[in-house]
Amino acid sequence: MLRASLSLLLLLAACDRPDRKIEQADVSPSSLEMAALKAGVIVDAAKVTVPGLYQRRHEAGRDTLCITPGNGVRYDFGLEAMFGPEEYCRGEGTARRVGDKLILHFSGRSQCLIVARYDGDRVAIPGVVDMKCAELCNDRASLEGVVFPRLPSGPRGPEDVRDRDGSKICIAGD
Repeated sequence: MLRASLSLLLLLAACDRPDRKIEQADVSPSSLEMAALKAGVIVDAAKVTVPGLYQRRHEAGRDTLCITPGNGVRYDFGLEAMFGPEEYCRGEGTARRVGDKLILHFSGRSQCLIVARYDGDRVAIPGVVDMKCAELCNDRASLEGVVFPRLPSGPRGPEDVRDRDGSKICIAGD
């Protein structure tokens, strides 16, 4: 019994030697992200231009965000999110990009400011937004958690997209 215990202690001590080299795969997020970028699995958001049409259809309607070039530092945008036949949010304003975020500043009477995630393929509004953003919505509608996936460019530009009433959602940049 003593011999078995001593053998076990020596074995454990050998496993805990500081000079022992363990081969491990580098699984840090940066290396995984770099591999995914190289393989084309994910898009390098830093190399994708922001202007474009972002849209998602669902059983309650259609969520649309269009972004047009602004003055080089900022973009112009318009959005509409539908939550049924009578519930919706609508607004427009200016946006600017900061890393992987889009800062959406709504114009007009609303003081709404939203910091959305941008990954090149979609714009995702966080699950909690400023209370002032409620002014952009009617009834029980809210912009909280709305995601706008990018649509591939087509013959129609974002400037031609219409809301549920037939009005243009996006105004061409100045």
